[in-house]
Amino acid sequence: MTENEIATQVVDAALKIHKTLGPGLLEKAYEECLAYELRKRTLYVEQQKGFPLTYEEVKLEVGYRADLLVEHKLIVEIKSVRALQDNDTAQVLTYLKLSDCKLGLLINFNVSLLKNGIRRLILGQLHED
Repeated sequence: MTENEIATQVVDAALKIHKTLGPGLLEKAYEECLAYELRKRTLYVEQQKGFPLTYEEVKLEVGYRADLLVEHKLIVEIKSVRALQDNDTAQVLTYLKLSDCKLGLLINFNVSLLKNGIRRLILGQLHED
């Protein structure tokens, strides 16, 4: 399964969850629901996936944790905030660098229309779905 096919599954699952639960819940609630929904679709999901930072020859465990890593290929960062900030985008780009993944989704569930809360991120580029 390609990164784009995985992303399509994640967005579809997020839309289903948002339609059912709406905005306003805690990020952790959306994370658990999205992980559950993706596993129902037989996707491999790791929650709170840690990524060490390597500087020269030193490996630092400094707490970089992506909300979801799907199929070892896609980073998903979940937010439930009034508006996404530049540092939210930077956070996902950092996870992409540390994980060697090519594609990430930044999903803000605290919006009335979920498609307005989804950012598709590729290292060096910014695309909004």
